[in-house]
Amino acid sequence: MTALIITLIVVGLVLLIVELILVPGFGVAGILGVASMVASCWLGFSRSGPETGMLILAVEIVLVVVITVMVLRSKTWKKASLDVSISSRVDLSPQEKGIEISDRGVAVTRLAPAGQVKIKGILTEAFARDAVIEAGTQVEVTEIQDNKIYVKITEE
Repeated sequence: MTALIITLIVVGLVLLIVELILVPGFGVAGILGVASMVASCWLGFSRSGPETGMLILAVEIVLVVVITVMVLRSKTWKKASLDVSISSRVDLSPQEKGIEISDRGVAVTRLAPAGQVKIKGILTEAFARDAVIEAGTQVEVTEIQDNKIYVKITEE
């Protein structure tokens, strides 16, 4: 009977650790872990008396607290996490590129509604508001909003 109680405690602890580390939320592993711990405690009370049951309950509480603290310590997670800071940016803003309203360029790809344009020799992403603009068409910057460049077909 003692082996069964110890086995239930160990299985319960392993399932709770799996729930803490591997499975997000409180799912099947956590419920089975708690059920295993409760079953071991119940067996201790029913088969061996209240003194043994209280001892098992105290041991379970101490083990759960100690293992939870060990698992959730920051040093434990530093070994498993990426510790690199990324300082690069995806793209410069249109203002940083020197692109302004009324600048002219050419559509490099089809803009339906987004595509690539070359303005002042700079290849950048742009959006067409009104129509699909085919590649090779002359375009003019009409608006710059939230780092997005909006263009229209140049009327020449």
